[in-house]
Amino acid sequence: MKDSSATNEQPRNPLHGLTLEAIVRELETYYGWTELGERIPVRCFTHDPSVNSSLKFLRKTPWAREKVEGLYLFMLREKKRYENRSA
Repeated sequence: MKDSSATNEQPRNPLHGLTLEAIVRELETYYGWTELGERIPVRCFTHDPSVNSSLKFLRKTPWAREKVEGLYLFMLREKKRYENRSA
């Protein structure tokens, strides 16, 4: 019997397998730093933002990371909704 837990541990979790860096980069590409800072008002997004400074802060601050992950999930739903309208 094969142990499939390693590959199918969280098959429906859109965050599974993504790095925090990938999430931050995609959010920055989609929203831009200005809107990202408006949606999640933390200094790493509002004052001289960069991926590296954001990663440092988010790795040390669980509540901020949760907000970023929540915004990422919202962005995925928003993209899907937009794609369904276009189709």
